[in-house]
Amino acid sequence: MEETARKVDEERQLVVFSLYGEEFGLEITKVREIVKPREITKLPNVVDFVEGVTNLRGEVIPIIDLKKRFGVQATEMTDDSRIINVDISNNQVGLVVDDVTEVLRIAQGDIDPPPRTIAGLKAEYIQGIGKIEERLLILLDVDKILSSEEQIELQAEVLSEELAGTANA
Repeated sequence: MEETARKVDEERQLVVFSLYGEEFGLEITKVREIVKPREITKLPNVVDFVEGVTNLRGEVIPIIDLKKRFGVQATEMTDDSRIINVDISNNQVGLVVDDVTEVLRIAQGDIDPPPRTIAGLKAEYIQGIGKIEERLLILLDVDKILSSEEQIELQAEVLSEELAGTANA
């Protein structure tokens, strides 16, 4: 009984962002920083949801358009667009989102398991659905946004880009 009560009382802190009109949340512990869009260098022969790479404080990081990743038509970046720099399996990756709206806390008891699909997403990307008054928040599982093979391929491309940049310096 005490274990159940403790689990209900646990809170998760989330970075909330919007993407194609839906609200999403990421565990704040996975987020390194949030930045305005910057120059992105295109990479040849990468999957279409990888926008390219960018230099962030001297480190080359891949940039993923979450709309494309989730099979939604991409739109132009606006002044509200942001890149959320996250850790995915010990690698930095930038995620392009429409807007970052807030950081909030949600009780574990207010999070339901994910349905099979929601907002066009496969359940594999979703940790759960947060209920905050009348709002529903889709909680993403950052570590599952890229498969192991995609992570390896992306890191090889980033390393190749870093080596090319060193050779040109």
